[in-house]
Amino acid sequence: MNGIASRYPRGFLRVYVRAKLASDPVYPAVFEQLRGSDLPVIDVGCGVGILALYLRQHGFTAPIVGIDHDARKIEIAQRVAAGDGISFSVRDARMPISMRGNVVLLDVLHYFTTEDQAVILKNAESAGGMILIRDAIRDGSLRYRLTYAQEAFARVGGWLKAERLNFPTREAIEDSLNGEFTQDVRPMFGHTPFNNYLFSFKRSAAGTANA
Repeated sequence: MNGIASRYPRGFLRVYVRAKLASDPVYPAVFEQLRGSDLPVIDVGCGVGILALYLRQHGFTAPIVGIDHDARKIEIAQRVAAGDGISFSVRDARMPISMRGNVVLLDVLHYFTTEDQAVILKNAESAGGMILIRDAIRDGSLRYRLTYAQEAFARVGGWLKAERLNFPTREAIEDSLNGEFTQDVRPMFGHTPFNNYLFSFKRSAAGTANA
C-alpha cells in the first residue's frame, strides 16, 4: 500500500493514508463487493480519494465519481487520483444523484441529522445499483464510545468539517431501504477499536427488473 500513500504529500497526510490502508479492512471488503460490476461507482464523502486509488490498484476498471463537501480534500484527491476514469467534485451528500451506479458511503451518515440520513439513503437507492454503507453504529458499547470520542477529537482538530455527530443505530440503517434489497451486515473492526460495520444492500431480481 506504500504505492498509494506515496502519491500523497509528505507529512501527516501520507502517514494518515498509510495507516488507513494498513488498519482499515473496508477497502478490500468494498472491492470484493464491487468486483465484477461494470456500473460506475459513486463514492459519497470520498475525502482525499483513497478508495478510488485502492480500487484502481486492484484492477477495478469501471468509472469512479467521488463527491465531498470539503473543497480542501477534493483538491487533494484531484491532484493524486484524477484521470483514468476517476473524477472528483465538491458536492453536498444530500443532493440528488443524477447517474446510475453503485453507491458507496464510508463514514458519512453520522455527520447528518436523522432526517438528512434518510434523504441520503433515498438518493442512493435512486441510483439503481448496490449500496455499500460503512459506519459506526450507536449501541452503547465501549467501541461506540471510543468511536464517538475519536470523531469528536477530529472535529476539534479541524480535519473533519462536520456540524454534528449523530451515529445511527443498526436497525435504522437496516430498515432504511425498501424490500427490493437483500441485506448483509458484518463487523468492520479491523485493527481498530472502532464500532464499524459494513452494510451491503443488493437489489433482488424483482428489484433489478424494476430499477
